[in-house]
Amino acid sequence: MRIRIGFAVCFLGTLLFLSPVLAGDKWNAELPNIVIVSTGGTIAEKTDPKTGGAVPALSGKELIAAVPGLAEIANVSVQQLCNIDSSQMTPEIWGRLSRKVNELLADDKVDGVVVTHGTDTMAEGAYFLDLTTRSDKPVVFTGAMNDASSANPDGPGNIMNAVIQAASVEARNWGVTVTLNRYINSARAVRKTQTINMQTFMSGEKGYLGYISGKKIYRINERVHRQYLPLPKKLPKVVYIATYAGADGSLVLHAVDSGAKGLVVDGVGAGNVNKAVYEAIKYALSRKVAVIISSSVYYGAVEPVYGGPGGGKTLSDDGCILAGNLKGHKARLLLMLGLANYGNDSEKLKELFDN
Repeated sequence: MRIRIGFAVCFLGTLLFLSPVLAGDKWNAELPNIVIVSTGGTIAEKTDPKTGGAVPALSGKELIAAVPGLAEIANVSVQQLCNIDSSQMTPEIWGRLSRKVNELLADDKVDGVVVTHGTDTMAEGAYFLDLTTRSDKPVVFTGAMNDASSANPDGPGNIMNAVIQAASVEARNWGVTVTLNRYINSARAVRKTQTINMQTFMSGEKGYLGYISGKKIYRINERVHRQYLPLPKKLPKVVYIATYAGADGSLVLHAVDSGAKGLVVDGVGAGNVNKAVYEAIKYALSRKVAVIISSSVYYGAVEPVYGGPGGGKTLSDDGCILAGNLKGHKARLLLMLGLANYGNDSEKLKELFDN
């Protein structure tokens, strides 16, 4: 099993971007123009022979140099945001990434954007950009499960397929996608489902949007809906808390007393919690903290099917907002952006999660 031991520093504050580097140093006016924004992750890592752990090693320019035939698909330029393992990602870094991608999408000369990113938090990062970018041009997140020094590196093939997708008119109006191992997933529905297998990203009952074969995009499904929220200058503190049998509610109380403006409580079943957690949630609500109830179950939506442990009312009757079929980690990002734009306006926040 791969062990990650090194983390490079992401360029914070003033963003540092490399000048565009064209694949093959040639520009073909008949080909689409694609920008790859590199953020690091396993795709840019190599195994350190001294320690056996994977460490950041390759720049974005070096990544595309390892993909033969890329210049035949598109004019590709690279911009380096950072080079970190995605376990070290934060919403603030995704905010900087979103601003850069929005800037690129607004350029008439750019036909699509590829983001190379670590797989650990790729589903969340893609969803954050899906919420904060507005364009019909493709934005494709891709990465790798095996690092660049592996006997079976999947990074070059994933980059090729991501560029094919970003350059294709058949891939427009899907919003931000996660595309690895030829399969195309919507940012909202996708989950990482396997810790080490290359076929890890899946969309469950929602299904794949499409897949890539050769140089062609096969479009299977359309996006059901897409939301957009302006990106604020500062994101509020929102805490995600998983519940379990015997939970005493102390994590909820601590989050509230530590200044959280919002909570996402991942319940069991259809979004149920025990009495101790229920009482802690009522305390959070009394302190004007927004509380979203999600479910740890893979598929299905949160439903007010049971009365609260403290009486006959449901959690939604008490003032909680149900996350629907949005999973907890992504519900946290939506609540962050919702609070930043609307404050603790329960009706407007509820509308966000009803979509």
